[in-house]
Amino acid sequence: MTEILLVLCGVFYAVLCVFSVVTGLMYASGKRELNPLELSDRFMQRYADKDKRRRFTVRMGWVTFAVGIAQGIAALAFFLRGSAALYWTALGFTLFSLASAAWKLKGKFHVFPLLKAAAYTVILVLLLLPAARAYFFG
Repeated sequence: MTEILLVLCGVFYAVLCVFSVVTGLMYASGKRELNPLELSDRFMQRYADKDKRRRFTVRMGWVTFAVGIAQGIAALAFFLRGSAALYWTALGFTLFSLASAAWKLKGKFHVFPLLKAAAYTVILVLLLLPAARAYFFG
């Protein structure tokens, strides 16, 4: 059962990988603006100037693209398994993702970051189970 759940964790990261890569490229090319629902009110005040926000969106596009690549690597860690390096990659990226989702929740209550935080928490708990270490370490 744990093995199936861990493969589903890999599927979750693979879907996020595709979403982040596509979204990042859209931000970087200027075809999409940052979602104000995921940004704090303080951030929106800081970037009230449309041109300044556009430049920041392009930079964030490349960051989002890079995170998508990291999510793809985390997905591969779940699919390939069998090594300590892959386990620590999956665990490390899950901790990073949980912190990132928590940061986005700061000051606002929105469903998407909350759902991501819940999913990352479940993945973290699964990764800390002895069965998960057996899955990765063989």
